[in-house]
Amino acid sequence: MPSFTLEYEDAYKIFADRLRGAREMACLTQKQVAKAIKRPQSFVAKCETGERRVDFIELMLFISVYKIDIGYFEEAVLPLVE
Repeated sequence: MPSFTLEYEDAYKIFADRLRGAREMACLTQKQVAKAIKRPQSFVAKCETGERRVDFIELMLFISVYKIDIGYFEEAVLPLVE
């Protein structure tokens, strides 16, 4: 079990990095994203650092703002948890 925990944490770090990368590719600031999803800027920052976990509905909000496909996250994370 400890290796699964390590793999999960590694995968979540990659997910959080991807979340930040998606925002940067969309040329948006954290403040702009926060306004679009009606949350404080600190919410976006905490999601991008992994301090706060992102649930499925929140992920869908980010994806809609960034205009990307969910596959952007799957391709990076799935190999680590399979």
